[in-house]
Amino acid sequence: NTASCTMQGFLLVLGIMGELTNQTAVSFNILMLIVFGWNQEKFAKRIEKPLHIAIVVIALSTAVVPLFFQLYNPACGICNLRPRVGMCGNGKDDEVFFCIVRGNHETVYWAIWWIVVATKMFALIFCTIAMLWVYFYVRRQENKNQRYNFRGHNANNHKESMRIRKILLLYTASLYLSHGVSVFCLWVKLPTSKWFIARALIPMRGFFNFLVYFLPNCLKY
Repeated sequence: NTASCTMQGFLLVLGIMGELTNQTAVSFNILMLIVFGWNQEKFAKRIEKPLHIAIVVIALSTAVVPLFFQLYNPACGICNLRPRVGMCGNGKDDEVFFCIVRGNHETVYWAIWWIVVATKMFALIFCTIAMLWVYFYVRRQENKNQRYNFRGHNANNHKESMRIRKILLLYTASLYLSHGVSVFCLWVKLPTSKWFIARALIPMRGFFNFLVYFLPNCLKY
């Protein structure tokens, strides 16, 4: 029914926006700790609280606004941010045509739609840059420390950067696998009816991160 469909659409947008902004915040945290030399206490005191407030405000505002304009409607098997199109008639003859029967607020729809897409693109770009920055910083520090190594003891000089590279690559890959596919579908203008793979991957990012988190422990066995 309309109520359950609206709730599904609301939770979908809320989850996507919260997930993307939270991933961006985590990447920013890693960047500040490793590259800029902050400790976790300093980060928590100066940035963490405003960052959490910003995440909640951005996610909630983006998800709540469409509620007032009835923009959560069925779309190809799921309830999403989309006006509902139905059959309409003029009541004078048998002529029937398609029209928007719910959520006829095109300006608000496109504004919210572009906010979601822009957030997704920003998260992908920022997280990629942050992870590359961290990797090359650690690599550069290892190269600087190499001069202090005794001859014959530099075989594992880049061991730490290789470990960080693998972990960061997997975390970034999980983000691209979850949200990069939907960006690709937008880029090639794929019909929304064929987005079933992208829709299945979006809520899987938490599971992918779970696998990456436990990967080092699994490799020990």
